Amino acid sequence: MRDEISVLCTQHSKLFNMSYQLLDGKKISGQILAEITEEVKSIKQKGGKQPHLAAILVGADPASETYVVSKVRHCEKVGFNSTLVRYNADVTEAELLKKIQELNENKDIDGYIVQLPLPKHISERKIIEAVSPQKDVDGFHPLNVGRLTLNLPTYISATPYGIIEILKRYNIPTEGKNCVVLGRSNIVGSPVSILMARNGNPGNATVTLCHSKTKNLKEITKQADILIVAIGKPEFVTADMVKEGAVVVDVGIHRFTDSSKKSGYRLTGDVKFDEVAPKCSFITPVPGGVGLMTIAALMKNTLLACKGEIYK
Repeated sequence: MRDEISVLCTQHSKLFNMSYQLLDGKKISGQILAEITEEVKSIKQKGGKQPHLAAILVGADPASETYVVSKVRHCEKVGFNSTLVRYNADVTEAELLKKIQELNENKDIDGYIVQLPLPKHISERKIIEAVSPQKDVDGFHPLNVGRLTLNLPTYISATPYGIIEILKRYNIPTEGKNCVVLGRSNIVGSPVSILMARNGNPGNATVTLCHSKTKNLKEITKQADILIVAIGKPEFVTADMVKEGAVVVDVGIHRFTDSSKKSGYRLTGDVKFDEVAPKCSFITPVPGGVGLMTIAALMKNTLLACKGEIYK
């Protein structure tokens, strides 16, 4: 996959003669993971506690299986301990809640995740609220969302974290800029709009949050210095919706069958890349952009939990 991303980025650069710069999620996530690895080495050398991340996987959904196995593998790479708890899809809600309570009380576990989605007979809201906020390294618990809103130390969920870190590490100016966010989900749109508006760096932007009921959408997006797209519709944003020199962050990822590809499929985002990229100063590729930051965010939050940086 990494080689494919590199080839893709090179092809894009040659095609448009680098009229824009790619915001490389592979590069940034690699930097963060390397930093975490070095810090864990230092902690262990000083006799400190080795960070420990646990994950609960319910059922045999292929995508969830891939995500969780990848997370466990990255724990090994950065020097964390990891625990994977598996349940069949017919596990009861009560049994799952019991395990969550056990993880809450296990002092060796610094943080854990419950891989979503869950089977329909289990309330995701109940599960999320049952996770101890101190160990909620996914950043989904209402208390952590509230702390985010109040600009207090918290666990920032993976995708918003990825967006902010990419902007920060590429030194994208955000103060006083017009930022338009397409999509108001609790996972991406709403939290990233808060992060972009709050007093910080990145931050201090003037944010407009758009959604399915927004009128005159094109007129709004064309005013954006920074356009963050998390609307969940493939190639929704076209060139006529973007102003010259804009920074575009594409959160979407969609998979389509494509017999011309060696893999048998192609990936695209919420932005029609080939049209939009020539108008941009910076843009994230798909794949190779925000999506690669999810593991880095989870590892970072687990390290913070181990060090007691959030809830002191």
